[in-house]
Amino acid sequence: MNARTVEAPPKPFHDDERAALVESARKVIRIETGAIADIEARIDGDFSKACRLILASSGRVVVSGMGKSGHIARKIAATLASTGTPSFFVHPGEASHGDIGMITRQDVVLLLSNSGETEEVLTIVPFLKRQGNALIAMTGNPLSSLARDADVHLDASVSNEACPLGLAPTASTTAALVLGDALAIALLEARGFTADDFARSHPAGALGRRLLKISDVMHTGAAIPMVRTDATLTEALIEMSRKGLGMTAIVEGDAHLVGVFTDGDLRRMLDDHGVNLRTTSVGDAMSHNPKVIGPDKLAAEAAQLMETYKIHALLVVDGAQRVVGALNIHDLLRARVV
Repeated sequence: MNARTVEAPPKPFHDDERAALVESARKVIRIETGAIADIEARIDGDFSKACRLILASSGRVVVSGMGKSGHIARKIAATLASTGTPSFFVHPGEASHGDIGMITRQDVVLLLSNSGETEEVLTIVPFLKRQGNALIAMTGNPLSSLARDADVHLDASVSNEACPLGLAPTASTTAALVLGDALAIALLEARGFTADDFARSHPAGALGRRLLKISDVMHTGAAIPMVRTDATLTEALIEMSRKGLGMTAIVEGDAHLVGVFTDGDLRRMLDDHGVNLRTTSVGDAMSHNPKVIGPDKLAAEAAQLMETYKIHALLVVDGAQRVVGALNIHDLLRARVV
């Protein structure tokens, strides 16, 4: 029988060991916070020139970098794309083996390299220059080959890395990431990018769903339950059943809203045994002054309105109180607004 190996329990941390770990973490944060402060002080005319190059371009921003700079480049490309600046990442190694064909003459190319001497990045620079692409370099060395070859250089240098060995990219990648965020947000503001624009580029995300408008989820046209004031209760019930929203708008003239008839109104009418569904006008049974919402309001506002007034459906009206849509709680659930 083999003897079982019994592992010794881990040694408990002493107070001085805990303190050392905490101080190590705080030191990293101090170093990286200082690196960000240094970046802020260096935002100057080169930064605005980079923004102008991108804003003047009819193409995309192609971002590239190798290793840890490549990870940061991917994030910068994603942030640009989600904030109104069409952008994508190209791996510099793959670019040399065919992917450079993804880059058109109209594109602005943003190249990241902390040293500014990354071989895979420098290899594609001559092709990009021959094609006529505007080049923006983001490096930690303003005297590097990449910085000299670019049309604009963004200085992301740091005085030292947070790694005590000075080897692992830490403060330098943080600085590059912050500089990329600054570029994306400056472009966002210059373009007048709005919350509505953000929602359109994030249709499946929680943020995008919260920014959906009523017009994105409402029923329109023939799908709107709607009858005239002289319609009978039977006609109103047929319309409610056909459209399936648990209510119908009561209108006059050019779809001008005068009231609403709901499932709740129907139950109350049925309690009155003297009501004749075939002869009673829906105008005599409707609820006046129904809760309504505009098509440009957020869908989340409809959910709040329904919750506040304990109702399950809303009519959508324009500025002239004409019915232009309708929705119920199930529409909001399908859109995952609630």
